[in-house]
Amino acid sequence: MKRRRLDCAEYQDLHRRVLSRDGWRCQVCGRRTELQIHHLRSRAQIGPDIEENLITLCCRCHRAIHLNLAFE
Repeated sequence: MKRRRLDCAEYQDLHRRVLSRDGWRCQVCGRRTELQIHHLRSRAQIGPDIEENLITLCCRCHRAIHLNLAFE
């Protein structure tokens, strides 16, 4: 199944909605700086670009998730 790729403006709007929904905080540690958006189900696994599949993380927590590190 081919997935439609969002254009830049659509992707930025989606990111802003996710950040707003998550209160502009990392959903793991609560940090409010260096925020990134993480796909719960990765794009490689055909995870969709929709709010329900995205979560706000700080760069530290995002990296830890991708490296499969445990959170303290």
